Amino acid sequence: MNEITLKVIRDNREIFQSDKHWLFPLFDLEICVSKHNLDVSKAEIYDKIVGKAAAFLILRLGVGMVHADVISKLACEVFDRTSIPYSYNTLVDRIDCQTEEILRNINDPEIAYRILHERAR
Repeated sequence: MNEITLKVIRDNREIFQSDKHWLFPLFDLEICVSKHNLDVSKAEIYDKIVGKAAAFLILRLGVGMVHADVISKLACEVFDRTSIPYSYNTLVDRIDCQTEEILRNINDPEIAYRILHERAR
């Protein structure tokens, strides 16, 4: 059995989980939210690793709160700018991932989404 990398809790109930890696759990969550017309504004995301790319996707989803096992300072900047409450176990300067570097100087969520969507293909 694979380890859960992301789960979403709303009203004390788990409404989504994934054991996929990279940003695929968040893309799958986006599909689930759209398909089932889910309101995640009061939901909490628990993610194993949150870098700047994940932060932009979480922002796009409109999730109410984020908890990360590991979070990058770049992700914190996204959440701080947009007032999304977050917590974490470990703060790192950056996630050792090419996507984190690609988005380093990107601050427009729509541009970031287009880049991420293309990379996910």
